[in-house]
This record gives sequence, structure tokens and C-alpha cells, in this order.
Amino acid sequence: MTFLKLLDKLFARIFYSEYTVARYFRKQGAKIGDNNRIFIRYLGSEPYLIRIGNKCTICSGVAFFTHDGGVCVFREDIPNINVYGKIEIEDNCFIGAGSIILHDVKIGPNSVVGAGAVVTKDVPPNTVVAGVPAKVICSIDEYRAKSTERFRKMGLHGDRITWRKQLESYFWQDKE
Repeated sequence: MTFLKLLDKLFARIFYSEYTVARYFRKQGAKIGDNNRIFIRYLGSEPYLIRIGNKCTICSGVAFFTHDGGVCVFREDIPNINVYGKIEIEDNCFIGAGSIILHDVKIGPNSVVGAGAVVTKDVPPNTVVAGVPAKVICSIDEYRAKSTERFRKMGLHGDRITWRKQLESYFWQDKE
């Protein structure tokens, strides 16, 4: 790795935020829409094979693999073998912490990938997937209904900055 590339990666880790790192990734050839929150600072070895739509969240620890490194076991017979594929994340998606997205995968709009999932196949629009390998857990409408009900039960009010005491009371009132 050249000194300039190393410096560029260091710069990305220090100076970009989850809202501005898209500029850095676009310089590397990634196709990234607007109004995203991207908490990672590395898109993998072929960032130009990744497309992220608008209003997506990519949490920390997410890894994108646009190639199949396992084909190296065939290099004695096929010296230059490499297998590549694109990754597409459509609009309004949430990719949970520590997820792995493999090549040749398209994540449909309005979808959620649960933390730690390994996505090996396309994710249909409006779905929630989780697990290893990732499987459909529920529809986005079911997830919304469940989440909304849970939020209402907590009875949070006021600005989010004031929620700490409310949450501590809700979750720990019987414990202390």
C-alpha cells in the first residue's frame, strides 16, 4: 500500500463522519445516494462494485465482499481466477452492526438487515432479514407494528435528550 493510500485511509477514519464519508467512498468509485448515515470507513477491495441508494443506514462493523476469495484454491489450475459481483442496497434500508453482505446481492427498498446477519441472497423489498445465513423474519409492516407498539408501551415523552431517566425507570424500576 502506498503512503498516499495509507494517508487517505487514515484521513477517512479521522475526518469523515457518518454523514460525510460518502464523499470519500464516491472518490473510490462507489455509487452512493443522498441522506445516508454510514458508520464504516472501508467498503472493501472493490468499492466501485457497490451501490447504496438514498436514506440508508450502514452500521459499524458492516463488511462488503464483492469478490469470492475462496477461488484461490483453484489457482494452481487456473492461475488468474477471480470471481466478482456487485452489491446493491436500494433506498431506505438499514444494515445492522456486524452484518456481512456478499457479492451478487441486492437488498430491496425499505428493508432491514439484522445485526450480525450474513446476506448471501437477494433481500426482497419491504422485509426484515436476520441470521446466518440471513432469512426473512417478517415484513416491514409487521416490524413497524411491533416496534410502534413497543415504543408506545414505554411511554416516552419530551425530547430524546430527556429519555435517559425515563428509560432507566422503565427498564430498572424492579431491579434496584
